[in-house]
Amino acid sequence: MSVRRLAETQPESFAFTPENAEWAKGQIAKYPEGRQASAVIPLLWRAQKQHGGWLPEPAIAHVAGMLALARIRVLEIATFYTMFNLEPVGRHHVQLCGTTPCWLRGADDLKSVCRRVIGEEGHVSGDGALSWIEVECLGACCNAPMVQINDDCYEDLTANSLERILADLGAGREAKPGSRAGRVSSEPAGGITTLTEEGLHELWKTRARPGLAEAPAAAVETAAHAPETPLAASENKARPVTADRSEPARTAPPGELAEAEPERFDAPPAEGADDLKRIKGIGPKIEALLHDLGVYRFAQIAAWTPDNVAWVDARLKFRGRIGREGWISQAHAIMAVDGTG
Repeated sequence: MSVRRLAETQPESFAFTPENAEWAKGQIAKYPEGRQASAVIPLLWRAQKQHGGWLPEPAIAHVAGMLALARIRVLEIATFYTMFNLEPVGRHHVQLCGTTPCWLRGADDLKSVCRRVIGEEGHVSGDGALSWIEVECLGACCNAPMVQINDDCYEDLTANSLERILADLGAGREAKPGSRAGRVSSEPAGGITTLTEEGLHELWKTRARPGLAEAPAAAVETAAHAPETPLAASENKARPVTADRSEPARTAPPGELAEAEPERFDAPPAEGADDLKRIKGIGPKIEALLHDLGVYRFAQIAAWTPDNVAWVDARLKFRGRIGREGWISQAHAIMAVDGTG
């Protein structure tokens, strides 16, 4: 990375405001004795915020003193992380992404706008309102090209739309952040084309976590057609409560579900429970609910019949999600990959 140096002109002193000093004490108190230096980055960040968006040398020294650190230690941190601005910036500081996705979609045009409206990179406009620098990826590649201005991101930009944003901010008017093409998050240009069914977006909120790793195709194919077998004999050591499968599922009165109780444990298995969260659609809360029902093993879920599914559905008010998310086939696939199926 390039060498980053402190500004030639520095203020004589720096001290946190009483409010920020109290906040800083709270940050330092989060860490155990002897580890208070871990608060250095949040304290530097708050110092930069207080000082108009850039970090002067007296602020670095002030933070070093609060944490009983050598000044050079804190200076090394401040000069390493590009989130810390070492020279004055405008009230609205533009970080323009020039990495490949943004460059391919017109970042050079945005740079031309910044040069024309603000000046050269690192220059602060005469009224102190605007400044800009080029930075590496800001993480919104799907909505390129984009810039970050202070704490907000502006995406799907064109030269004209960025010029309007800069004009509004320079004049003291609000410029609403977000996509200039009307996109939400990283949906495709032109709007959503998949997963448009009603209710699916609520379902996908439950999947924002690591899930089942991709199983080999042969294992998944085998698991998908595997017979639904009861728990292995070794599973019965924890006194599972087993339904009598010789009896057909009862016929319910009109309006009620026909249901059959699945195999359940009345206590956690002595060998330990499986990590049911590996099944996509099961998070910590649902896993806890399944434990309350006596469900601890993939083998239990893999053995569920349609009546068993109805039984669980009714008690947890899942409204069919077990089938929609394919819990049974996922359980078979996990067991096949683990060599337990």
